[in-house]
Amino acid sequence: MFILCGNYMSQKIEEIVKNVLSLPINSRAYIAEVLLESLDLEEGFPLSYIWMNEIKKRCNEIDESKVQLVGGMEGLEQLHRKYF
Repeated sequence: MFILCGNYMSQKIEEIVKNVLSLPINSRAYIAEVLLESLDLEEGFPLSYIWMNEIKKRCNEIDESKVQLVGGMEGLEQLHRKYF
């Protein structure tokens, strides 16, 4: 059973979670991305000065082609090869 803010989640939310978890990994990743992006739009979601600078730095590196972007699966494979 899932707990949210001290109360049990409604059966509808549990059903949604169950359905999402049954999807292929790419679909789950997309849904996770959309949900995480939706959190960024909420007011009162403060980012530290350090994290804001890191975000700006990374965006600039992408815009200036200083880094090469890779797909999610390729990135995970690279991390696995490097650390495992």
